Amino acid sequence: MALARYLPEPEFEHGGVRRTAVLLVNLGTPDAPTPAAVRRYLAEFLWDPRVVEIPRLLWWLILHGAILTARPKASAGKYAKVWTPEGSPLKVHTERQASLLGELLAGRGRTDLLVRYAMRYGNPSISKVVAEFRAAGCDRLLLLPQYPQYAASTTASTLDETFRAISRLRNVPELRTILRFHDHPGYIAALAHRISREWMHQGPPDVLVMSFHGVPRYTLELGDPYHCECQKTGRLLAEALGLAPDAYRISFQSRFGRAEWLQPYTSSTLEELGRTGTGRVDVVCPGFVADCLETLEEIALEGKAAFLGAGGKDFRFIPCLNEDHAWIDALADIVEAGLSGWERSDTAESRAQAASRARALGAPA
Repeated sequence: MALARYLPEPEFEHGGVRRTAVLLVNLGTPDAPTPAAVRRYLAEFLWDPRVVEIPRLLWWLILHGAILTARPKASAGKYAKVWTPEGSPLKVHTERQASLLGELLAGRGRTDLLVRYAMRYGNPSISKVVAEFRAAGCDRLLLLPQYPQYAASTTASTLDETFRAISRLRNVPELRTILRFHDHPGYIAALAHRISREWMHQGPPDVLVMSFHGVPRYTLELGDPYHCECQKTGRLLAEALGLAPDAYRISFQSRFGRAEWLQPYTSSTLEELGRTGTGRVDVVCPGFVADCLETLEEIALEGKAAFLGAGGKDFRFIPCLNEDHAWIDALADIVEAGLSGWERSDTAESRAQAASRARALGAPA
């Protein structure tokens, strides 16, 4: 018996109202802080050609040779340091963000929306959630990758996987995508509010380091706008905080492999600040909207050790936006702008009107 090419469709309702889905997508996380779970996650993540752009055969040999043999155990130890009783911090925060966003939008009258989250790598997968949307009768989808700054390795990869998921549907939904929000006023204001709240009782630091996730330098040379968008976010955030040019630095973290990545590197920046006798450094990660391994372990633990070890006096990590009220408000504004022109149809009145039209056309009562 031949396998079905497409997923089953929900029963067609003649004259039925349209349903709209909102999907937040973040990078992903292992299911557990164990070598086996990390190996599965890394195998999916690092095999994505958007993430590693070298010939597939050569990369397969490297990936399944040295990397997936040695790296999972070390990475699992790092995940264990930040794991919570509820699970991975990234998954916990993203799930809460989706829930709070749905509640806020409903409070604004958008009761027609089905708001969910997915992970590009790991669970819940994009394909699983898209299938659930279709089973619920959603025929419009607003996709919001949770990356403020566009990069091919993150935002474009999310679109790739969403298109693959939609290709399994017979009746594909109308699709919109929010590609970036690096300069959205609400996002900048939420970051400034988050940082200012940290400084209310302790004052500002000598230097604020804005650490963004790094990407290989060749992506900038090939036309990826990520570096420029990070710079704009940093400039707008500094302006919102009233910082002088010498009171902040923009840097890039999470370098992987031997190739040159965007510079200056966060680790080198922190070491330099420590060696020059900087009293206090605060680090914020504007490119991450939810705390994860890269913020809680690489910055809050490793970054602190690098700064203090180089002679720095006081290091403070400023948590990501997470469930901050100002951020959820901004997120709702971003979503509503993306929904503009899609009428609100899931109401009692619209359902009654649709049923009346269907009966007039001869549909069964």
